[in-house]
Formats: sequence, structure tokens, C-alpha cells
Amino acid sequence: MSSTYSLSDFDLRSTPCRLDVLSSFQAVDFALSQGDIEQKLSEQYDRVTIYRTLKTFLTSGLLHKVLDDNGGVKYALCKELCHQGDHHHQHDHVHFKCNQCGQTTCLESVHIPTIVLPAGFIKQESNLLIQGVCTSCRV
Repeated sequence: MSSTYSLSDFDLRSTPCRLDVLSSFQAVDFALSQGDIEQKLSEQYDRVTIYRTLKTFLTSGLLHKVLDDNGGVKYALCKELCHQGDHHHQHDHVHFKCNQCGQTTCLESVHIPTIVLPAGFIKQESNLLIQGVCTSCRV
């Protein structure tokens, strides 16, 4: 999941907070919550600044949301550049949460099957979370 994207790839101004938050995502291969970022960067930035940075990254297409089993939201780097215009790139891939380590990983190669909705319904987003044991914890 880690990526070598830079802020300029998404037409974003470089600030210390944005660089540090991006670096946090690039250092791991799993999704992070706002709390994870706050825990790591709380001495440098307040929670509102981190929230605004995550929101900017989400809107620009640098990150996408990953829902977890507790109803919370985590964020993961987008694999594809999907920032042209508004962020309408579909992230219809499966997310996997390990029951032992708690990490949530994007399974980019596993796609959510096409679901045909009844007339009048318009899909905006699909989420599929599979839980089990990851390869690191399986040992």
C-alpha cells in the first residue's frame, strides 16, 4: 500500500503537517485512523489540524476511507492517481481486518462483486470488510 506520491502530485501546498501525515501513511502497509495519526504527531500538531489535513487528503484523492468493524473510519493511501477533478474514483476493493493485530489492509486485487440495485437507487460507495487472521499473525 505504501506509495511514493508527493503532495505536488495532488496539487497540494506543502506544509510541515501535510508532509508528516503523508509520511505516516507511507511508512506502513495498513490503514490508519485519525487517532493513530494524532498519537504519533500530537506533540507537533493539534487534532483539528490533523483532521483538516486528513479531510484535504480525502477530498484531493490522496486517501480513501476504510470503515472498520467498530463503526469507526480509517484512511489508506490511494493506489491510483484519482485526483482529476473531484475525487470520484471508486475504491471497490475488499478491506481485511486482522482479529489478532487489529490492522486493516486494502486488498487491491480483490474486488467487490457488482451489485445490481433496484430501480431508483443510486450507488455512491461500496464497502466490504473481511475479518480473519493476516499472514503476519498466522504463524
